[in-house]
Amino acid sequence: MEQIEGTKRIVIENVKPQINCGRFPAKRVVGEEMTVTADIFGDGHDEVKAQLIYRNTKDTDSENWTAVPMKFLGNDHWQATFKPDAMGRHEYTIEGWVDHFYTWQKGLKKKFEANQDITVELQIGAQMIEETAAPAEGHVQERLYEVAHQLRHNPNQADAVALATGKEISGLMSTTGERQNITTYDKRLLVDVERRKALFSAWYEFFPRSASPLAGQHGTFKDCERLLPRIADMGFDTIYLPPIHPIGQAFRKGKNNNPSSQPGEPGSPWAIGAAEGGHDAILPELGTLEEFRHFVQQAKDMGIEIALDFAIQCSPDHPYVKEHPQWFKWRPDGTVQYAENPPKKYQDVLPVNFETEDWQNLWKELRRVLQHWIDQGVVVFRVDNPHTKAFAFWDWVIEDIHKDHPEVIFLAEAFTRPRVMERLGKGGFTQSYTYYTWRNTPEEIKEYMTELTQTEMRDYFRPNFWPNTPDINPPALQEGGEAAHISRLVMAATLSSNYGLYGPVYEFGIATPVPGKEEYLDSEKYEIKHWDWGKLTKIREVITLINRARKVNAALQTTWNIAFGNTDNPAFLCYAKWSSDFSNKIIVVVNLDPYNTHAGWVQVPLSALKMGNGQYVVHDLLTERKYTWTDEWNYVELRPHEMPVHVFRVEESAHGAAKDNVDNTWLATDHD
Repeated sequence: MEQIEGTKRIVIENVKPQINCGRFPAKRVVGEEMTVTADIFGDGHDEVKAQLIYRNTKDTDSENWTAVPMKFLGNDHWQATFKPDAMGRHEYTIEGWVDHFYTWQKGLKKKFEANQDITVELQIGAQMIEETAAPAEGHVQERLYEVAHQLRHNPNQADAVALATGKEISGLMSTTGERQNITTYDKRLLVDVERRKALFSAWYEFFPRSASPLAGQHGTFKDCERLLPRIADMGFDTIYLPPIHPIGQAFRKGKNNNPSSQPGEPGSPWAIGAAEGGHDAILPELGTLEEFRHFVQQAKDMGIEIALDFAIQCSPDHPYVKEHPQWFKWRPDGTVQYAENPPKKYQDVLPVNFETEDWQNLWKELRRVLQHWIDQGVVVFRVDNPHTKAFAFWDWVIEDIHKDHPEVIFLAEAFTRPRVMERLGKGGFTQSYTYYTWRNTPEEIKEYMTELTQTEMRDYFRPNFWPNTPDINPPALQEGGEAAHISRLVMAATLSSNYGLYGPVYEFGIATPVPGKEEYLDSEKYEIKHWDWGKLTKIREVITLINRARKVNAALQTTWNIAFGNTDNPAFLCYAKWSSDFSNKIIVVVNLDPYNTHAGWVQVPLSALKMGNGQYVVHDLLTERKYTWTDEWNYVELRPHEMPVHVFRVEESAHGAAKDNVDNTWLATDHD
């Protein structure tokens, strides 16, 4: 790529995606399209050509670049798309040059059409072809010399022009000719390519200590294994476990976050560390390390990965407090500074001091903890409150882990200010919690989805939608009952290709709050629960159906393909999704009023779906009803006590459609 400054004639600028001027990599998964755009132009009127080149950064010792020709879009704007086929960090840049032969071809054609003498022009072209032929070999060389000879000696200029501007010679010159004075963009930009699960996953969270089938008994990993078929049948591919480590005794929290616990109360799993060990140890009541490994393998055999919570905080009893006191802040009274979010106090949790002078050893130890669990078969981590730890640490540790384990997924649990959440995404987190939990109206959801999918955020912030968490019991669920649980679930699972929920409270519709707060009353964070794991609910059935729909409909396996439709009813939200080849198309219509039946007209975004006017069949994947729709505007009626949402798959043909099929009997009937 050596360049002589005085001979460069091409300008390459405004290259996108480019995160923070190239400081951070963009994100893609294996096989996902990466579209790169740029403004590319030269001086004068000569024709410009450009190509995108990319490679895996592991190939830095070679010049093994893959080239993709860039397409001219108009007004000096160019575009190219590539699909990385392997995990790991890739780099890409752009090359541009003056295409002298193409410039000559266009000039030749114009002069010929203007009836000008082109004798000399044909000789110029012949000379260019001969120069290209000289280093070529075999048939290509023979054919180029033959064409050059015909341009010099063919008395029929019309035939000569046709030959000189035809596809054959254009192709040979493009692939064989040496490109001179190439301008290379002055940056090599980065893209981190991850496995497909980074883009498409369904998470189910439960507390393993509540997994026992016997009331009053602490759950174990063996009990968790018993739940695997149930969770697999519901269609989840990831089980997230709150911390499984020993829980401190000092300042242990009691029921409902009571600062004083009673004898036998288990405390919060996030108060990590006790005499039995710290972040690399297991709470003895749950089982042994060997039993945990067996649980991880059993889950894997069912297509489920176990995600562990990586919470960088310690109870006062954590071994780190005695072994590495320099990693904590000590107060004048000789006590360690506990976590606070005034007026809230978390005396059972000590934050780690990332400004310690011993930061290098702290970082190495935390890196060791992650590696320990990776060695046990864990390749997914939900990171607790990463926004309260140093950005530089996350930049380093995620990149370092990915060098050896590119398959590892990091989910950032950061409900904080937008710029902070975005910075974590730029710094390497695979997925991110979002504000979806608090986006309730059609306007709020449209605005938020547009921000996530149509701005620069699309290239570095990969959302994971959670309608609830153990910490968050939002008003929509507190007040809306079963209908709200169903609509919030379906929207999370169809708006975003990554979603999760905290169960079993979600599937059982439990939403009683602490008065005046967005918190669960009698929270499982502070006590062991006994669940009727065999209980069937309508919410659970919808969870199973929507997960099944996601697995067989490619349109629901990416977040980025969405278009909203208009409605004449403010309670309705309508949006469409489609597969990359448009063979699979989904239309979702939601009644966001959980109490009242609503009817009205929705405008299907046919242009986004690449559909013309006419009749087509929509098949509801939740109720199995089919309807014949016509053109853009169609009538919808949704009764929240039956089903507050339609998830339609579009069928191109209207043959055999029924306009008023009977709804699914089970879903339309209340069950205990």
